[in-house]
Amino acid sequence: MKKINYILFLLLICNIAYCQKPKLENLPKYDIQKLHFGFTIGFNNMDFVVKPIKDMKTLDSVYIVEAIPVKGFDLGIIANLRLREHWDLRFVPNLAFGQRNMEYSIKEQDTVLSKYVKSIESTYINFPITFKYKSARVNNFRAYLLAGGRFSIDLMSQADKKDQEEEFVKIKKQNVALDAGVGFDFYLYYFKFSIELKMSYGLNDMLKRDNTIFTQSVDKLSSKIFYLSFNFE
Repeated sequence: MKKINYILFLLLICNIAYCQKPKLENLPKYDIQKLHFGFTIGFNNMDFVVKPIKDMKTLDSVYIVEAIPVKGFDLGIIANLRLREHWDLRFVPNLAFGQRNMEYSIKEQDTVLSKYVKSIESTYINFPITFKYKSARVNNFRAYLLAGGRFSIDLMSQADKKDQEEEFVKIKKQNVALDAGVGFDFYLYYFKFSIELKMSYGLNDMLKRDNTIFTQSVDKLSSKIFYLSFNFE
């Protein structure tokens, strides 16, 4: 519901921008630049797509496995290459800080269901490359679409750690994902400000198998991350 509210709010901004009367444009030569740079800050909502094993009854104790998303934040730099009038290529390396929780409903003593929550903290170095398709500029406003992919390294991954007293749900250090999103450019007097909404869907299985009940119950674990970004270029 919150994501829908974000989208409706941004669509309202777009409608107001399109209804503006013609006026003096800020940064009239901005889009002629072959290459420009900037920075980005924003928020994320890290989640997993959990695919349980086909027959959970084969396990004696685990009955339900769920992922619980947790909000985080990210920051990075922007490099934008102009390809054609409506097309750009963007490289936005960034750091993303976040957490995801895995909730397990486990049967104990034949009748009692207990819940166990395993927290997975992540600090990603992301290397996303995206194509940006821009609409025609209307006064000091422009909308755009994004599509591309990213390679990520989790600096907090515990996949290589062994002999821990507590049982952790470990995820692999590297991840590959596809990205898609929309954004809105606002040309201000000194710089361009943008708001972006993006979804990132992981392609590979992130779960590190260690023969515990917390991994035996999951067939595949892939990432799903929502980003709300504010760009200054």
